[in-house]
Amino acid sequence: MDNTTGLRENKKLRTRRQLAATALELFLERGFDAVSVADVAAAAEVSKPTLFRYFPSKEDLVLDRFADHQDEAARVVRDRPAGRGPVGAVHAHFLEALDRRDPITGLCDHPDVVAFQQLLYSTASLESRLAHYTAREKELLAAVLEAESAPALTARLAAQHLVAVRQELGRENWRRIQSGQSADAAHPAAVADADAAFAMLAGGLDRVLPIRTL
Repeated sequence: MDNTTGLRENKKLRTRRQLAATALELFLERGFDAVSVADVAAAAEVSKPTLFRYFPSKEDLVLDRFADHQDEAARVVRDRPAGRGPVGAVHAHFLEALDRRDPITGLCDHPDVVAFQQLLYSTASLESRLAHYTAREKELLAAVLEAESAPALTARLAAQHLVAVRQELGRENWRRIQSGQSADAAHPAAVADADAAFAMLAGGLDRVLPIRTL
């Protein structure tokens, strides 16, 4: 990549981040439905066509950050150590994320994260659009499982279960935070729930999915 191309890409990334940050600030201040794409464009001092070049929908202004996590489960399974199955790999990774209070687990009580998740879970169109990102996450994970010789249907079903468990655990942790618990106080219950949920999956999936041998 030459310097010109690198500078151009960096400028695009800065613009993308600025648009998302401006939009989120407006959505949190006024409510998602009360802010139009034109409002965001005006606040960011760009045209609507420019905004849509970066984000195909209003919802994507909020949810684009989930794109960074779409390949997470697939990567965790692909890079797992020898002797560990896909369920165990995703389980271990989720526990590590809980320990870090990673926002993706729902177990994070930082005010900015709490405000973002409140916006997400209280806005129907955002939850609906989130399914687009979830579908891609399942697709990528299923592809990794198929590459390890799992039958196509088995790979798709396993990916559905693994992604769904991660999501539902995240929602349950968010409910804890919403009820007034701190992340530290909720951590033991979050770990217990994760252990129980992944144990249920392991009981079936470990019999049909490959265990890494090398």
